[in-house]
Amino acid sequence: MRDDSFSQRRGLVPVDIPIIPRDEVSPGLRDFIVTAAQRATVRVGVLRDLLCTGLLESPNDDNWSDGNIEREVKGLLKGADWFHVFDFCEEVANWLQNNRSGEESREFSRELNQAFRQKGIGWQLIDRKIETRGEEAFEFAVRSAISITTMMSKTVAANELHEALADLSKRPNPDITGAIQHAMAALECVARTVSGDEKATLGELLKKNPDLFPKPLNTALLQIWGFSSEHGRHLRENGAPAYEEAELVVSLSGTLTTYLLKKFKTNAIPRTPPKPTSKSQCDSNFHYQIG
Repeated sequence: MRDDSFSQRRGLVPVDIPIIPRDEVSPGLRDFIVTAAQRATVRVGVLRDLLCTGLLESPNDDNWSDGNIEREVKGLLKGADWFHVFDFCEEVANWLQNNRSGEESREFSRELNQAFRQKGIGWQLIDRKIETRGEEAFEFAVRSAISITTMMSKTVAANELHEALADLSKRPNPDITGAIQHAMAALECVARTVSGDEKATLGELLKKNPDLFPKPLNTALLQIWGFSSEHGRHLRENGAPAYEEAELVVSLSGTLTTYLLKKFKTNAIPRTPPKPTSKSQCDSNFHYQIG
């Protein structure tokens, strides 16, 4: 949509509709992807080359005019599996980054993501990669946590949150347990940093530092940690967590990670910390222990 359109001039923004199943892309949205790419100055011949390469198809040599090539591209895209449609989006974004200014690539991503939100698509194009998209609260919690951990050079925590999103993005089967493990690892890493205890598990930190979170939230978090431990690693038959439960844990981890870094950005928890180690224990995986 143009920046000077009626709705844009008046700040009228459509309400995001609930996310539909993540393995569907409507025919109309497939056509819009081609339109958005053309608006970003990608010629239809380039689009056909990118799409044919991804689909292992040969271009139709009988189509030489822009109109015919555009119809060919849209036809191929309509017949493609939903995941190949998103592969195509990434290829277009990468082509723009390498052959146009960064502005064209950003504009393509902006238009695409706006359309995804309006159509309830549970994906988004971030840094030229398609990643899972949650509801607004989920996005705010996780993206804010990634932003603040990156800004404060908490690279291990930031990477764990990225990995949690990557696990939720896996298809056809999201890595639910992996997402929970990575999300809680990010929170454990930051909790170790602000407490000055680089070896304790998250459960131990919560018990030893009752002021880590406000009461009675600190007690509730012990239960959340126990749930994450049980469902993230110590699985039982017929006890695998649902996607929504993993999304909840990732969202909570993002919110709590942000809280800790904001609260203790200048001061650690008032306690006598142990002697610092030469290598942060945050480099290890999240330690699950129940008890």
